[in-house]
Amino acid sequence: MSERDGFEPHESERDLRQVGLSLRDEGDRLRVLARVEPLFGLPPRPRRPPAVRLVPGQWVRWQLNYRFSSAAGIRDWSYWLDTFNVAYGPVDPNVFLSDPTVLVNECGPVR
Repeated sequence: MSERDGFEPHESERDLRQVGLSLRDEGDRLRVLARVEPLFGLPPRPRRPPAVRLVPGQWVRWQLNYRFSSAAGIRDWSYWLDTFNVAYGPVDPNVFLSDPTVLVNECGPVR
């Protein structure tokens, strides 16, 4: 979902390289790590957390925020928030409406 289409849910498929996540099957677990792109848009934040390893039936909500100014610094700031919900294995269709097994909040200050 995105703001530009009113957060209307829709199904889509993308090549994993186009998504801001690193996913790796480790046999009985799924390793999930959010990629930070672009680095110049990051607000100050402490050291990044390690990857999350999910067992079947678990899910993670990972949030990252960004801030940008114009090149000349004369226009207003712009901000964006990425929220990744990733489930591993068979899960209930409404799984993302419940509390996540793991919550990673990497949001930094935007001022």
